[in-house]
Amino acid sequence: MRDDLPVRVMALHALAYCERLFYLEEVEEIRIADASVYAGRTLHEELRQAEEEKGEWTSLMLSSPTLGLTGKVDCFRRRDGGLIPYEHKRGRPRREDDIAQAWPSDAIQVSAYGMLLEEETGETVEEGRIRYHAENVTVRVPLDEAARAAVHDAVARAKTLRAQTSRPPVTENDRLCVRCSLAPVCLPEEERLLKHAEREPVRLFPADIERKTLHVVEPGARISRSGDRLKITIGKEDPRTFPIREIGSLVLHGYPQLTTQALHFCARNGIGVHWLSAGHRYVTSIAPSSGAVQRRLRQYHALSDPGLCLRLARLVVNAKITTALRFVLRATRERPEARKNAAEPIATFRRCLRDAAGSEGVDVLRGYEGLAGRAYFMCMDSLLHPDVSAPLHPQGRTRRPPQDRFNALLSYGYSLLYQAVMQAVLDVGLEPPLGFFHTPRSSAYPLVLDLMELFRVVVWDMPVIGSLNRHQWNKGDDFDATEGRVWLSEAGRRKAISLFERRLQETWKHPVIGYSLSYARLMELEVRLLEKEWTGAPGLFAKMRIR
Repeated sequence: MRDDLPVRVMALHALAYCERLFYLEEVEEIRIADASVYAGRTLHEELRQAEEEKGEWTSLMLSSPTLGLTGKVDCFRRRDGGLIPYEHKRGRPRREDDIAQAWPSDAIQVSAYGMLLEEETGETVEEGRIRYHAENVTVRVPLDEAARAAVHDAVARAKTLRAQTSRPPVTENDRLCVRCSLAPVCLPEEERLLKHAEREPVRLFPADIERKTLHVVEPGARISRSGDRLKITIGKEDPRTFPIREIGSLVLHGYPQLTTQALHFCARNGIGVHWLSAGHRYVTSIAPSSGAVQRRLRQYHALSDPGLCLRLARLVVNAKITTALRFVLRATRERPEARKNAAEPIATFRRCLRDAAGSEGVDVLRGYEGLAGRAYFMCMDSLLHPDVSAPLHPQGRTRRPPQDRFNALLSYGYSLLYQAVMQAVLDVGLEPPLGFFHTPRSSAYPLVLDLMELFRVVVWDMPVIGSLNRHQWNKGDDFDATEGRVWLSEAGRRKAISLFERRLQETWKHPVIGYSLSYARLMELEVRLLEKEWTGAPGLFAKMRIR
């Protein structure tokens, strides 16, 4: 970021509150409008309308190269012959000996506005005022030498932070984090847990994804914009509309038509658009935002280190094999014949776990992962109950194209999983091509494939095998079988999507962090914990395990 660019006055407020918050918002450009932010905006709009009716609301956009500041003074008035900038806050003032005082972040904000007003008008501004609406109290902030010096120091500090690529440390005052809208991005409690293992972290990371994924599977569908909604039209049926605020990502299966206006609408509202081919392969995506340059640089430098890549790969391989082993043990626990058939794969899992822990290179590690993967598919048939229809049993592992119904289900589910993990990577702002374990191939991004290994068994294999054992699939209606290949029919795709999305909404308790969250939110959490592996707080990535 250019050093000569002015600092936003609102950024000084964030800086005084927490340097980490300032860096995330102003340098990495991560901003989340939570309920308190919207409530603040509503308060300002209501005040503006009321004061304009009285003719007393005056706002002004100001910028000063001398001060290095820019900002919009929302309200200033002339009182006792002098100009006074006003700030309105929803909360309560700070109290000292029961006397209302301005919070430091609020004081520096109103002081900066006063200095901008001085330069613009040539008049001396002696004070600013802050109205705390929770107590209907107005606090006066003198614009004295100490206040002016604080503003100059803050501007200098802001420019120093803008020039660095590393994030400042988490604030030591954990009370600040409780009300911070960026706590789900910063994960301060998780970092504190690394330093104090006995600590019970305060739950700041949301339990579920507020916005859902919209899948469009009908080949003749047309997606367009209608006001603040996406409209889906299929033939002569009545159009269906979906509020944009409820959509997190849009997945197009096959060849639905998406208008340019709808695509722009998705981009402006932070909605990723993903395309899957008619053959159920992930094709591409359009993300409304990618990682800021600081995040990209950190990721590039970190994953250029072979030692770090090996350590991360070991974590992922250990998690994948351990999860597969526990799933097989659980699924065959009360079925002696199935346990007997799975005995050799189980021994292979354990041997690979032992040997992979001491592997000296990623290539060697890939060998153990591949060996365990082959063992896993060897015992896959044993996980199905004997009364499952024979055409639904696997005939080995086939991918492009799948040659039996079981593999068609696996491949389609893995395409859905790829999309979900891709969306999580894009939401966090990492670069999908820069991975640490998988080698680049075709159109699949290494980082997404790396992270998928944590979720294949728990998010898709377990639900789909459970659904087969419950006889929820019809060998005729749910599949289109031709010579040498099998696909899911439209009915089968709908059923698979429903199964997948229900699984994403199910909750799971993290064994280390200790709180429960949905699998959809868990994907985002793992990506953020991965980023912490190279931002100064390693140790929590890839710790998820099924019991």
